Amino acid sequence: MVVISQPSLNNFSFINTTDTLFSEIPIIALSDPNAKTLIVKACEEFGFFKLVNYGVSMDLMARLEAEALEFFNLPQHEKDQTAPPYPFGYGNKRIGHKGDIGWVEYLLFNINPQLDSNKSLSVFPRKQQALWCLINEYISAVRNMACEVLELIADGLEIRPRNMLSKLLRDENSDSIFRLNHYAPWAVDHQLLQEMNGRDLVGFGEHTDPQIISVIKSNNTSGLQICLRDGRWVSVPPDPYSFFISVDDSLQVMTNGRFKSVKHRVLTDCLKSRVSMIYFGGPPLNEKIAPLSSLMERTGEESLYKEFTWSEFMNSNYETRLGDDRLKPFEKP
Repeated sequence: MVVISQPSLNNFSFINTTDTLFSEIPIIALSDPNAKTLIVKACEEFGFFKLVNYGVSMDLMARLEAEALEFFNLPQHEKDQTAPPYPFGYGNKRIGHKGDIGWVEYLLFNINPQLDSNKSLSVFPRKQQALWCLINEYISAVRNMACEVLELIADGLEIRPRNMLSKLLRDENSDSIFRLNHYAPWAVDHQLLQEMNGRDLVGFGEHTDPQIISVIKSNNTSGLQICLRDGRWVSVPPDPYSFFISVDDSLQVMTNGRFKSVKHRVLTDCLKSRVSMIYFGGPPLNEKIAPLSSLMERTGEESLYKEFTWSEFMNSNYETRLGDDRLKPFEKP
């Protein structure tokens, strides 16, 4: 096993911020007769909303969170027996391979059902494979919910066929991923406590997600922040009983910029652990990403983006830092 040295405190980011929770995030019930209109409005104004009445088992979510915490609470040497995140597995502090650092440990999985399931299972030591079984069950439920959201978006934007977006997630070659993040409390680290000097420690730096849509579920610890259109950063009130949906880069392109991919980050708590579970709904690698013709024909707009495949976009992303504008190289002059 290769032991990777941990980054020094000088590598972490600290920021000054306020702890005020933002109360204006749209809350939408999946069963609301006006859901399609409300979702489109939320995606246009925030690129982000809270979803309630979603039909995913609370018991399933609670069991998965408990299993995840059991893993993250293991001694470090046991967690290090898990496969490293190159590209999928267990990671600690290091985000990606371009030098980004955060106060986070995580498990990252490709969830393409066509991949050899033994490869996914091999990420875990044998005694942790119950977690993988729960992840599979959870992903199936959340994927269905994400597809329903995308079909409501199609209805609201009058995109035909209705499954134009959702079929990309349901495709047997969908390049979707699942991530479990754990932000441990840091008050026990006295050296870190001295370094803070009243500032907040960044767990996961600001970024957008490259996929189509992200589905976020977390425990009752705050920390998630989104950037509003005016550039203000606001804190998302935690809600362990709801999901948060974010617009990703690919959906921004498909709507020709009508929806904006939301920039977000996570700050840590000095006393409480934060656990989040994120489903990133992505298209197949060979899928061409471009503004949807049904939208462009109706509005008469000029395309703001060059056409590219998902594979080309991801290859470009691998060469960027976390906070870089990944869509910049694909914008038309």
